[in-house]
Parts: sequence; structure tokens; C-alpha cells
Amino acid sequence: MISRRLVWLRLASVGLVLGSTNVAVAATKLEVALTGNPSADTGATALKIIAFMTLLSLAPAILLAATSFLRIMVVLSFVRTALGVQGTPPTQVLTGLALFMTLAIMAPVGTRIYDNALKPYLDGTIEAPEAYASGSGPLREFMLRQTRETDLRLFYEINRASRPIGPEDVPLHLLVPAFVTSELRTGFEMGFMVLIPFLVVDLVVASILMALGMVMLPPSFVSLPIKVLVFVLVDGWHLLVGSLVRSFG
Repeated sequence: MISRRLVWLRLASVGLVLGSTNVAVAATKLEVALTGNPSADTGATALKIIAFMTLLSLAPAILLAATSFLRIMVVLSFVRTALGVQGTPPTQVLTGLALFMTLAIMAPVGTRIYDNALKPYLDGTIEAPEAYASGSGPLREFMLRQTRETDLRLFYEINRASRPIGPEDVPLHLLVPAFVTSELRTGFEMGFMVLIPFLVVDLVVASILMALGMVMLPPSFVSLPIKVLVFVLVDGWHLLVGSLVRSFG
């Protein structure tokens, strides 16, 4: 019994010593934190972190509304509808293909933005307003090349804004919706051109089946393998991807 009490007393004394040591260490750390001089660029670093997090939160919107992703995704959706295979390729595969095609097309623009705006800003050689002006220039040039003048004029009339003197005077809040409108039109035009050959195959198959009196047989049962076979024989994916990339000049 006495030995057990001695063991418990020793354990309690060790706990008290460790507790007092932790308190002393915490007090020392607290004293250092209170008495230490904060770094001079703490505020600038915090602003950079906030700007970076804001950019990450806006990344999906920028990808959809300011890059080549929209046109590519529209055309790929038309291709799947024209083939009549609603679940093949899966939506995840088409989205991944559109994403990496967008990265390949937008790589020169991204390189210019990094060299002219992001890297100097992170190095502290330029301020945020100058970095925004330098970074938005390459993206503005890309969008202006793909935007129709009529669509841009429409949003200037809606906003009742004065006409720009040069391309650098076009604000992004007017250029982005005009760019999206133009991309939708271009995507639908390319999708229509893809849809026509497959529609001809459907009409021919339906006419042949009707002439043979096989009115109870759905035409899609016969036209679907024919369309897939023709698409594979002409190397459709290669032609489609090449046409999409070349359409951005």
C-alpha cells in the first residue's frame, strides 16, 4: 500500500513539473509574440494572399467566360448529339478534353500574363493596379479577336458607354459578355456544320427502311452504327480537334 502511494506521489510530482514547464514555455512564447517587432511587409503579404484566394474563387467563371472552353464544349456536345450516343463519351471525358484543349490554346496568353503581370507583382516590382492593367492586356487581345463587332456594339448601347478609342480602352465588363455571345454563335455554327452529315445519314436510312416497308423498325437502330462507323473511318476526332484549334487563329 505504501509503495503504491509513493508511486502515485511521484507521478503527481512529475505531472506538476511538466505542467509548470509548459506554462513557462507558453508564457515565453506569448512574451516573444507581444514584444517582437512585426515584419514590415506583413500587410502586403496578407493582401497578396487575399488577392490569390479571390482569383482562385473566380477561376471557374474566368474559364467559362473568358477562354476558349465555351466554344469547345458547345461543339463537343453537338457531336455527341449528332452521333446519337447520349452517354458516350461521358460528360467527364468531354469536359476533360475541352479543359486540356483550352490549356493548349490559352498557353501563350497565360505565359504573357505571368511574365508581364503575375511574376513582377509577386516579386514586388509593380503594384496591384499596374499588374491588373498588364495582365488584362493579353486576355483582352484574345477576346477581341474572337468577338464580333455587332455583339460588342450591343453591350456598349446597353451600357450607354462612349465608344473606345483603341482596343486597350475596351473595359472587360463589356467585353466579356460580348465575347460569350460571339462564342455561343460560333459554337452553334460549327455544331450545325457537324450535325448536317449525320442528319443526312438519318434521312437516308429512314427513307430506305420506309421504301422496304420496314416501318416498325426504328431508323436509329440502323443509322447509329453507320454514323459511328463513318465517324471512325474519317478519323473524326482528329478532324474535329484540329478544326477547333485552328478556329481560334
